[in-house]
Amino acid sequence: MPGREDLAVELVDEAGAAVGSCSVAEAHAAPGRTHRAFSVLLSDEAGRVLLQRRAAAKTRFAGRWSNTCCGHPGPGEDVPGAAARRLAAEMGLTPEQTTPLTEVGVLPYQAADPASGRVEREWDHVLVGTLAGGTPAPDPAEVSEYAWVWPARLRAGLAARPGDYSPWLPGVLDVAGD
Repeated sequence: MPGREDLAVELVDEAGAAVGSCSVAEAHAAPGRTHRAFSVLLSDEAGRVLLQRRAAAKTRFAGRWSNTCCGHPGPGEDVPGAAARRLAAEMGLTPEQTTPLTEVGVLPYQAADPASGRVEREWDHVLVGTLAGGTPAPDPAEVSEYAWVWPARLRAGLAARPGDYSPWLPGVLDVAGD
């Protein structure tokens, strides 16, 4: 069975149109290839957002706090469906436990991970939802811990200690309106 780095991602042009595919590993090898991704940001009914700390085994930005989950749809795959699948795999949260994930915008970004030498060049679809019931049960290979955080407190943390967070998180919050 292939590992996650062997899975195919959809390459896109500067307008987000599909132009081919390659493996996750190839897309993230310097200088990087622009590809489709998604970031999910869940909130609770009180307005807090659910963050995860990326596991130490992650190949990019390991150990940093980030949005609820993220990943890559396969070529031609429905983005909300891929996001729901990853949310279940990473955080143990099924579609029955959340409101439907809604895409609220796209965040084109790029960032180099100084620890791994890998590069993010992503056309990142931002999806939001609300946890309607249940408790996260993260996969320890993906997530080392999670926390519910008030958006204002998160923004203060990002300003004070940006290196503690994934580089895409501020943009995800901007697109999500948090």
